[in-house]
Amino acid sequence: MFSFFKKKFGGGAASPAPAPAAAAPVAVEPAVPPSPLPAPAVASTVPVAPAPAPAKVEVPAAVSPAVAPAVSPAAAPVQPAEVAIAISPAAPAAEPAPRKSWLDKLRQGLRKTGSSIAQVFTGTRIDDELYEELEAALLMADTGVRATEFLLEDLKRRVKESKATDPQAVRSLLVAALAELLKPLEKSLRVGEHTPTVMMVVGVNGAGKTTSIGKLTRHLAEAEQRVLLAAADTFRAAAREQLAVWADRTRVEIVSQEGGDPSAVTFDAVVAGRARGCDVVIADTAGRLPTQLHLMEELKKIRRVIGKAQEGAPHEVLLVVDGNTGQNALNQVKAFDDALGLTGLVVTKLDGTAKGGVLAAIARERPIPVYFIGVGEKLEDLQTFSAQEFAQALLE
Repeated sequence: MFSFFKKKFGGGAASPAPAPAAAAPVAVEPAVPPSPLPAPAVASTVPVAPAPAPAKVEVPAAVSPAVAPAVSPAAAPVQPAEVAIAISPAAPAAEPAPRKSWLDKLRQGLRKTGSSIAQVFTGTRIDDELYEELEAALLMADTGVRATEFLLEDLKRRVKESKATDPQAVRSLLVAALAELLKPLEKSLRVGEHTPTVMMVVGVNGAGKTTSIGKLTRHLAEAEQRVLLAAADTFRAAAREQLAVWADRTRVEIVSQEGGDPSAVTFDAVVAGRARGCDVVIADTAGRLPTQLHLMEELKKIRRVIGKAQEGAPHEVLLVVDGNTGQNALNQVKAFDDALGLTGLVVTKLDGTAKGGVLAAIARERPIPVYFIGVGEKLEDLQTFSAQEFAQALLE
């Protein structure tokens, strides 16, 4: 659930605050055309939690959106807002209609995984054969050896303590065991503690990285967060154009250079975000296979350069992984975490996978928070992760 401070979204990016003197110009492409069209209406997917208004932020001199030479790194830092904005998992009670609709999609998407596990509980006896069949079903769902062993031991303990005699009761106990295993992955993505909050987004080609950035940007923009995008994927054909489309849809600005150095693009974007008083800067990076060591070094360089543009940044390093890849997703998590120090995950394409158990493997072997999971292409198909919801959707 996104517990943003949310006001009526007016359909356009907020104008930079006026100032007596202009700061050095930056190579920023305006995302809004000369005759802006209203932003497309998107149904709210989460309830709005009341929260105190954020402290006023003094914004430095405005920067012209016209294309110009890069900004000098000497731009004055902006004091962070006093109130953090959290994107939090939904509460279990009183689910709004959009969230309920999304949960139905999640159940449908995980049906291939859940049906093979559910077949184990169609018998009438609780014996060694049931546990052996359950072990095979969990391994086939890419739960992994360590997580499967943990779940079976935990389940047997719960069955003994509850004295369950019905296989369907055992399945309910398995839901509880899985939810408890996944609970460490349930954590909020917070923005507002730094100005700007800088996010670096990584992942292999085809995982849905740029699309996930676009969806997250739209949610942030609707919560009246000023977002600046950095098109640092300068290698993939049309990557810059794809991100520019999302910037135009969400009425946010984008910093890009055709064929430029990715590190330079991210540096300019962070400096521009500070100068403009943006709340969030999101850097899209080129897809990398963790086995391509020389390309992974490029990501390490981008991370270092972001830290030079703003001390302590990036504040979030997000990995987008394809939920269909099963154990390969776990390998990606380990490799990118070792290289960059991941702070969160976005798991996409859970709409029809037979390998949904991989989240249990991640929870057992590399428990990095899962901020979002996606079940489709629409904006509302990207939602916050809830351990209880996921366990129920998978096994009930």
